[in-house]
Amino acid sequence: MSQVKVISVTNQKGGVGKTTTSVNLAASLAQEGKRVLLVDLDPQGNATMGSGIDKMELEVSVYDSLMDPSEAKSHITISEKAGFDLLPSNADLTAAEVHLLELEDKEQRLSDAIEEVSGYYDYVLIDCPPSLNMLTLNALVASDSVIIPMQCEYYALEGLSALLNTINQVQAHVNEDLEIEGILRTMYDPRNRLSLEVSRQLFNHFPDKVYRTVIPRNVRLAEAPSHGVPVLLHDRQSTGSKAYMALAGEIIRKQQS
Repeated sequence: MSQVKVISVTNQKGGVGKTTTSVNLAASLAQEGKRVLLVDLDPQGNATMGSGIDKMELEVSVYDSLMDPSEAKSHITISEKAGFDLLPSNADLTAAEVHLLELEDKEQRLSDAIEEVSGYYDYVLIDCPPSLNMLTLNALVASDSVIIPMQCEYYALEGLSALLNTINQVQAHVNEDLEIEGILRTMYDPRNRLSLEVSRQLFNHFPDKVYRTVIPRNVRLAEAPSHGVPVLLHDRQSTGSKAYMALAGEIIRKQQS
């Protein structure tokens, strides 16, 4: 692969499996032999903890990369367990919101940081915070594309239209090449009529953008973060693990086609 692919995993709605997707997709792509950097851009630091790195013990984090993009390489941590590299996060990132507003090129800082290290990777995945703020804007400016995890529930399509509106604004003003990589149905229950109905509407509205892979509700998937590992390492045979491996395959094939 000649060029790094930078993908934001984002949804302004919380609790849709965004961090779960970021960590497990990173691990699954790494399992497929890809060189992966996961950027934890959420001050909660859940992707950092879920990758086996203690956010409380960090000496440097993605906050430092936003403040000084030229030093990004020295801020990267290797997640030995998970098989990918990590630009970790902790509560320091909350201050970045305020500090970024004072800087020139404030929406460009993450892009500059990734530019410094992009030659080392096939994929950079960015776990965005569950809100539209300066951090999310930095992620969207830095990205080639966006994966949108969403639950097939009553308000999901409403939230999706708000997110698409944001993406359109970013395309119009700061990153005209940004595109939707795909829409990922998470916590999916095929026995639920609403799931099937929302699925049908998604395929009607976005026929080429909905992943065939669905992420089921899965106990092993829910347990894995408390062990500080992706589900692939917690229970390789679980339906959650197999689903994320299938998603990684789908993404790689799409890029190769």
